[in-house]
Amino acid sequence: MKMIISLVLLAACGFLIYMLVININDPIRFMAEKETREQAVIARLKQIRTAQEFYRDITGGFAGDFDTLKQVLTTGKFRIISVLGDPDDPNFDRNNLQYDTTFFAAIDSIRSLNINLDSLRFVPYGGTATFDIAADTITYQSTLVNVVEVGVPRRLFMGKYADPMYSKFDNRYDPNSRLKFGDLNTPNTSGNWER
Repeated sequence: MKMIISLVLLAACGFLIYMLVININDPIRFMAEKETREQAVIARLKQIRTAQEFYRDITGGFAGDFDTLKQVLTTGKFRIISVLGDPDDPNFDRNNLQYDTTFFAAIDSIRSLNINLDSLRFVPYGGTATFDIAADTITYQSTLVNVVEVGVPRRLFMGKYADPMYSKFDNRYDPNSRLKFGDLNTPNTSGNWER
């Protein structure tokens, strides 16, 4: 009888140790996975922001969809204007001021930064999920300005950790909150991870 009680107590101790290890490892695993997934999404958002800035340099505005962004960056060209002479030199004749315009293919800059325009729209760890993208023009401080916003809710890339129960490990974690850059209400291309 003592042997049975000892075995039952040993099994109960083993189970309690197992539960303790699980309870310690769950928050560690969650925080590590959250960090890995968020950093991958942030890296992609930075690439999209760079692509949008290139698009703005070419067209003067932001792209409202990924197809237009890809098309312009594949075929568009940057215009570089060089001033010949030194207009700050007091001996320089301003009537002889000349400009030299050269064009560079945008796709060369995109390739040099290792930005893949075909996969840019897809959320890392999100399967076939794509980023939300919107562009508009607003009046800001009596001036017409272009604005852009690109983002994704965390639940689309957090996998099994998209459950709100994981907020017990991180008080600031909300699977419905968004990782994004830009704002459709202000001319700002900062990411909310940079605050």
